[in-house]
Amino acid sequence: MYSLKNNLLQINIKSKGAELCNITSAKHNTEFMWQANPEFWGSHAPNLFPIIGCMKDDTYIYNDKSYPMPKHGFARHNDNFTIKNQSDSSVTFSLVSNEELHTYYPFLFEFEITYTLSNNILTITHKVTNLDDKVLYFSLGGHPAFNCPLKKDENYTDYFLEFEQSENSQSHLLNMNTGLITDKTKPAFTEGNKINLRPDLFNEDALIFKNLKSRIVSLKHKTKGNVLTLNFEDFKHLGIWAKPNATYVCIEPWLGFADNETTDQNIETKEGIIKLDASSQFNASYSIEINKNHLQ
Repeated sequence: MYSLKNNLLQINIKSKGAELCNITSAKHNTEFMWQANPEFWGSHAPNLFPIIGCMKDDTYIYNDKSYPMPKHGFARHNDNFTIKNQSDSSVTFSLVSNEELHTYYPFLFEFEITYTLSNNILTITHKVTNLDDKVLYFSLGGHPAFNCPLKKDENYTDYFLEFEQSENSQSHLLNMNTGLITDKTKPAFTEGNKINLRPDLFNEDALIFKNLKSRIVSLKHKTKGNVLTLNFEDFKHLGIWAKPNATYVCIEPWLGFADNETTDQNIETKEGIIKLDASSQFNASYSIEINKNHLQ
């Protein structure tokens, strides 16, 4: 376990998967992260790389060869992350391609995740370096789960998500049996820029947005105001999810998403895939700001 702390927050990160597992008030130990109750979902904030969601038959094709790929990629459960840099306010984890990963993913790469704590803001920066002499194909994203409700005397329905702009984007529906994106969509926004949380909101799995105008979303209580704000400026897509009737909500900045049902499984033409030239680097960050009213 690795920790960052200042006078407002303490952050803990597991070495396995370089997974964020705590965002806690330094003053009174209020915990903002879901604590991975296995009865519902046994994770906190997995790092998604080099794919997001499901691939058809858990398989993709590259250069006419099929490769296996688990849901959300191989980084989130990986034990081979190492510490590359560490200071009082920042820690960087690194995962480098190896012989085992090559059986899943025939590319040479380094995947870095840096957590930086500044006052009441945690910034998570992803850096992908193509160490190969060919194009690297990948997606990446975050999957942080936040406690909701925050207090024991509150209800899930007391909370809503508020986006920075009025939205008319619809959620793309998943096939519940395969995890693949269908051609069906449904409305998700209730008041232009708000999504009210309710226990049955995710009965059809995640809300998946490909074309939001907003790049800022806040988790708010209907009478007590803002709890936290997530800024995902570098991310084109967003997932929102929880297990039905669970006491958390995931706000997931993505670059990419699951395969479509009509996919030909070729990773080079996969919708939403990032193409990184040989010997190049790619960076993308998002931040979590905890409202100071909850830290006093």
